[in-house]
Amino acid sequence: MAPRTRAQLAEKMAARDVPEDVVVEVLDRFEEVGLVDDRAFADGFVRSRSAGRGRRALVQELRRKGVDDETAEQALEVVDHDSQTDAARDLVRRKLRSTAGLERAVRERRLFGMLARRGFPTDVVLRVVREELDDEA
Repeated sequence: MAPRTRAQLAEKMAARDVPEDVVVEVLDRFEEVGLVDDRAFADGFVRSRSAGRGRRALVQELRRKGVDDETAEQALEVVDHDSQTDAARDLVRRKLRSTAGLERAVRERRLFGMLARRGFPTDVVLRVVREELDDEA
């Protein structure tokens, strides 16, 4: 079984009609013995997913999984501007091959959209796409 957050486990137990007081007691015990650790979950999640997503997308995914904002921010300390730029550059280089025969404006739109959907900051998106297209030409 993949690691889960406290919120995800609580949601699953509630879906199975487990009484709320039992859910709280079980999850408290799980945290006490180290079976549930939202901080460790967030750290692992960020490490495994940061190569293909920007900081904004990672924050949203962690929130959906029930990780509180403070824990998410602590986990995201490893995702700095340079690492986001490198990840965006790798994605753009891979996508450039599949858009080789298209006009530059079309390629820019597609690359901008891809990176924006993945949560990369606008300044990184604009700079990386333009630099990579210029380098290719």
